[in-house]
Amino acid sequence: MSAPISHDAAPHVAGIADAAQLFDDSPLTRRFAPVFERIAQGAVHRERHRELAYAPVEWLREAGYTKLRVPVEYGGEGVSLSEFLALVTRLGEADSNLPQILRVHGGFIESLLEYGDDALRERWFTRIAQGQIIGGAVAERTAVTSNSVRLTQSGGAWHLDGEKYYTTGTLYADWVDVAAHDGQSDVRVLVRTDAPGLERIDDWDGFGQRLTGSGTARFTHVPVTAENIYRRYDASAPRRNSVLTSYYQALHVANLAGISRAALRDAVAFTRGKTRTFGIPGESSPRDNPLVQRVIGRLASLAYSTQSITASLARAIDDVVVTRQQGRTTEETYFRLDIQTFQAQQIVIEQTLQAATLLFEAGGASATSETRRFDRYWRNARVLASHNPAIIREAAIGDFYLNGNPHNERFGVARTAAVAA
Repeated sequence: MSAPISHDAAPHVAGIADAAQLFDDSPLTRRFAPVFERIAQGAVHRERHRELAYAPVEWLREAGYTKLRVPVEYGGEGVSLSEFLALVTRLGEADSNLPQILRVHGGFIESLLEYGDDALRERWFTRIAQGQIIGGAVAERTAVTSNSVRLTQSGGAWHLDGEKYYTTGTLYADWVDVAAHDGQSDVRVLVRTDAPGLERIDDWDGFGQRLTGSGTARFTHVPVTAENIYRRYDASAPRRNSVLTSYYQALHVANLAGISRAALRDAVAFTRGKTRTFGIPGESSPRDNPLVQRVIGRLASLAYSTQSITASLARAIDDVVVTRQQGRTTEETYFRLDIQTFQAQQIVIEQTLQAATLLFEAGGASATSETRRFDRYWRNARVLASHNPAIIREAAIGDFYLNGNPHNERFGVARTAAVAA
């Protein structure tokens, strides 16, 4: 069934699609283009009415988006991170809620690629290839080191009790990946989202990314099977060598690049449809006004820059993955990748927020209409940027270049080592 098209629909802009081919015209991009177009057509309607994106998530599942990084031998498609993140940018352009909804799902896949044993991979990659989606329940409103959810055993049965917040994607998921504590160590547990005692609450109150389901998950004596207690953490172990820090940040970067593309797309469509340039009485042609042209030129340059940085970062991660497979990585390999990632983060955040503001310079007061919701680009970009302490990491980058210190805790990479349960 086709999605309804209304006055809320994001317009398709002739010429913008052609220009996009300068970045990526792969078979994968062409394959998903109709799905992303369908998602984009309802983006403003969903934003205005706070309509959760259940249907778009289902379209992505049906199209195979959720299994793209699963290895072929398990029923997935085994695409590279470069290919995948290019697609994330296109999806972010359509609706930036969607990449974030599926961010934990993708991170779970990456963790299995790095640390899963054969049995764990077989079990979960097969399920994901069949269409099952993983959400997350890791963070809490309190200090980042706290873990109030408890895993207890009674009469041979395991149960979860406690509460998490920032549970992005869990409203749309089949399973929730929970961080808990069993009295001795931190553990990771997978729970079905229809399990008795699990309550998922849409109480995310951020002014952007409103449809990501990043609210509360409450666990009240939720039953857990032993096979789904899949990882334990040794808090005394050193930093875990992993691309996961870079993956999670790169997905935000790719999503922000998509917002930059969307700002350009909508600025061009809006300008082409206007017959009056601001500050000039009577009928005129904004598309021929050199000041408006300059705004569009700047937006195009910002979109180019953010997407180029994303592509460069994706290639860097892919290179480390290959190096790891060859057994040639060291701890320094991963630190340097983290530094590259946070350098990219600094610039893409700044340029996307600039693009989201500059959009209004092309439109004047009429661009502020609630029916268009152009403000969502800045709000969504600002929330994505606020998920991670970019300003703190900028200082850590400086510490590295000045003092050669890659162990600065401000990178947020001093994670504990993971050992399979």
